[in-house]
Amino acid sequence: MPQIDIAEQAGVGVDGQPRPTEDFVVATGNAVVLLDGATEFREDLPSGGWYAGRLAARLGEGLTDAPDADLGVLLAGAIADVAAEHDLQPRHSPSSTVAILRWTEERVHALVLADSPVVAFGRRGTVVLADQRITRLRERGLLRTRADVNRMRNTENGFWVAEADPTAAEHALRADWPRREIDTVLLATDGVSVGIDDYALFDWPHALELAREHGAKAVLDAVRDAEQADADGTRWPRPKRHDDQALAVIQFTPA
Repeated sequence: MPQIDIAEQAGVGVDGQPRPTEDFVVATGNAVVLLDGATEFREDLPSGGWYAGRLAARLGEGLTDAPDADLGVLLAGAIADVAAEHDLQPRHSPSSTVAILRWTEERVHALVLADSPVVAFGRRGTVVLADQRITRLRERGLLRTRADVNRMRNTENGFWVAEADPTAAEHALRADWPRREIDTVLLATDGVSVGIDDYALFDWPHALELAREHGAKAVLDAVRDAEQADADGTRWPRPKRHDDQALAVIQFTPA
């Protein structure tokens, strides 16, 4: 069995006040699921954290009951189940990113939907499975307002995320590798990956080195310390001083 180290830390809301984390991590016998509930501004809907928690639980159940099932099929079924149970409607539902890692004796399988990356280390070097659709839309100036986000969510020319439409699972990014070629895999929410992608504090191999030497939480703390030093967002403009953070480190071979 691989060794699994999970670290989580709540951020703050857009008002700067503490509130419960909207990131969730679930581990089963041969899988880890990581979700990041999107901040929800529509007052008639539950929070992204409410949704992410329920979807994480359903995914955990599905992976336990069917440990060899196709990840996309499991995700589509979980989305459909949560939507039916709570009468959620497509395009009018809270949403969440999804990252899944599942392993067998022979293979390691990964799935990513929206901006929570999976990073594999092994014989092929560092392989990043990351959904860049949201980033590309932001760079093109197409996600300037909350109305833009709502309009572009789960559309062919927009971005895809888990909410109430099971067909979103068909747009997830997938990868798999021979297990013998993989040493370690990281799953991260964007409250962690921002330290690599936006702040350039370190790269993924250095994040792995930090986690191996001091534990997964040390990676979270390094990002949080940088944000504390830029409390007013001058160096790194951002909607929240601190986002929620979750990181899972799955070590398949001795470090």
